[in-house]
Amino acid sequence: MRPVRRHSNKESPVPVSVNGPSPTPLTRRHLLARCGILLAASTGSVLSGCGYTVGSPYSTDVRTVHVPTFENNDFRRGIELQLTEAVQKQIQLRTPYRLAKEPGADTRLTGRIIGIDKRVPNQNQYDDPRELELTIGMEVKWEDLRTGQIINQQTIPLAGNMAHLIGTSTFAPEAGQSLATSTHEAVTQLARQIVGMMEVPW
Repeated sequence: MRPVRRHSNKESPVPVSVNGPSPTPLTRRHLLARCGILLAASTGSVLSGCGYTVGSPYSTDVRTVHVPTFENNDFRRGIELQLTEAVQKQIQLRTPYRLAKEPGADTRLTGRIIGIDKRVPNQNQYDDPRELELTIGMEVKWEDLRTGQIINQQTIPLAGNMAHLIGTSTFAPEAGQSLATSTHEAVTQLARQIVGMMEVPW
């Protein structure tokens, strides 16, 4: 009787050169794994060469940013100071950029409050406000001080390469909420939008 030939479930080794000492046979799985590693490494090199950092939404070409006190065209004063401070904190928390004075900064982020609106969307039977809505509108510009070019290309462009941002907050006086609380919420929302526009578009 002829001996029964059994089939092995192991992957067949890829042929290798027999000149000199025989290297360890490589299976197709090993070769595919090596190709995947090489592809990932080359992709990372390309992204780094374009000024991107893998896993980071911010450009590596910018290291510092100057944030002067925002301007305010509205008669309600003080909010521009709160907003400037909130933006500076968001930059420190969310970005790799460092705050710096203008003479030595790579970029400059400027802003101007164009209007603050407070309206009453809901009243009780005695015409007392049950709900108030605070809206802050502003223009923001981020420019490269080294080249004079505008970096920001997100949101809605206005005249002068400005970006239009609006922060809205609603509060209920009957629930014990205050205008100060609503203002803080609107300012925080705006600060996050402003820093969000500093991300690199993919």
